[in-house]
Amino acid sequence: MEEKMSEENMEEVRVLEAQIERLQAEVEELQCQQQNNNKDITLQLGGKMQDAVSYLCGQTQGGLEEKVMSRLKEEVEELEEDLKRQTQMNGICLNSCTTKILQSNGSKRVQKLCVSGQCSELVFQVEFQLTEVKEGQQSERTISDLNVVMDVSDLQNFSSFLSGVEERSDLLLFFRTLRTFSERCDDRCRTFEHFQEKYPSVVSFPGDSRSEVMALNHPELPGCVLFVHWSVEVSCEGEVTPKVGLLTKIPEEALQLSPSQSLGGAAEAFQSLLRILGPEAAVESMIRTVSLSQES
Repeated sequence: MEEKMSEENMEEVRVLEAQIERLQAEVEELQCQQQNNNKDITLQLGGKMQDAVSYLCGQTQGGLEEKVMSRLKEEVEELEEDLKRQTQMNGICLNSCTTKILQSNGSKRVQKLCVSGQCSELVFQVEFQLTEVKEGQQSERTISDLNVVMDVSDLQNFSSFLSGVEERSDLLLFFRTLRTFSERCDDRCRTFEHFQEKYPSVVSFPGDSRSEVMALNHPELPGCVLFVHWSVEVSCEGEVTPKVGLLTKIPEEALQLSPSQSLGGAAEAFQSLLRILGPEAAVESMIRTVSLSQES
């Protein structure tokens, strides 16, 4: 009995030793991979940043901590200034960026990136896979598996555009269109707010000033309302086009009054004004018609 138990114990020890050896091999492999990643990062950087990363990775001699950290601080400040300039130029503010290396060997490097930020009031998060293949002194980068996360519940046209961008993994088109789309939405918001400040007794918003709809309330006809619907259309190719229309809400009793006769054809008249005057002037002309005054 004792010999049998001893044999079982020995067998268990051998199994445990084999597991320990496998774990040690995995640890060594991970350490080697980390060292290679650190080397790759260091080689991609230059100047003060390269010295700093080398120090942090334990690749420099001691006694250089103060000098290296000072260089790192200078490099970070320069990068922050460059980021501010880029934000001012393209209107897109990046809040965070994370990178995960999926594959790295001599000629091929695959990374998964997650970038979050905002453009004016539009908040976004993009995830994509970046593959870089080196051939001699040249390298080719391709983007795949693009996924864009945005709150576009009220932006049906932009949502359709996003689906096409993700399918083609066209990250450049997304950022270019996002900026133009955001600018057009900001233009609409400023116009709506301007008219509300100028004609507070007439102009109101069913939602807020960033919505697509502005209401014009007739001061002498309760319940008689004109709705300016100002949408921003986005094609699959990223073409951004404002589209402005007028809808009427006229109660049955108001149809009996003469002032409503002009409002009955307001939508058609508004489209004529759009072609002649443009959106802002056409909207103000309708506001003045509804308010029955020439406010300035």
